[in-house]
Amino acid sequence: MTDWIIAIMEQLGYFGIALLMFLDNVFPPIPSEIIMPSAGFTASQGQLLLSGVIIAGSIGSLVAAALLYWVGRKIPNQKIFEWVDRYGKYLFIKTEDVKKALDWFEKYGHNVVFFGRMIPAVRSLISIPAGMSHMPFWKFMLYSSLGTVIWTSFLAAVGYYFGNNTALMQKIFSQVSYVIIFIVFISLL
Repeated sequence: MTDWIIAIMEQLGYFGIALLMFLDNVFPPIPSEIIMPSAGFTASQGQLLLSGVIIAGSIGSLVAAALLYWVGRKIPNQKIFEWVDRYGKYLFIKTEDVKKALDWFEKYGHNVVFFGRMIPAVRSLISIPAGMSHMPFWKFMLYSSLGTVIWTSFLAAVGYYFGNNTALMQKIFSQVSYVIIFIVFISLL
């Protein structure tokens, strides 16, 4: 998959990064944990600017988040659950996942959007419950933007500085995932 991602970035540049990050948010099996570090590594080779990589990745993610928010906002909840029952298996999403995300969102409030943008899989799912619960769009985009820019910047920087050392990058990602989950847990208490 990494070769395919790099080929798209080489052919489409920043637009390719934005497109891939859009797809990451809509189709979770395409991981930002590969896209953004690869883009950051490409920037370290002088082919792109690190700031451009971060902006492109953030824009792609936020466009997808806005789209999914409006899906959650405009489509009746029952229709969403029916659609997920029918087609969710192709996106590796179950109705229970959406219901859990909605419950989690309603229990812990809007702050979950900020942290959710930094957690794999949750990043994609959190937008729909935000729309379903009618969170104000401006607030959703503010929290999404903050979380997204932090996450894409982190991933791009890891690729930029450590892209030659895949084992070290994996170790960094696993440690950061634990830290984010811990911070979320503590903040929700």
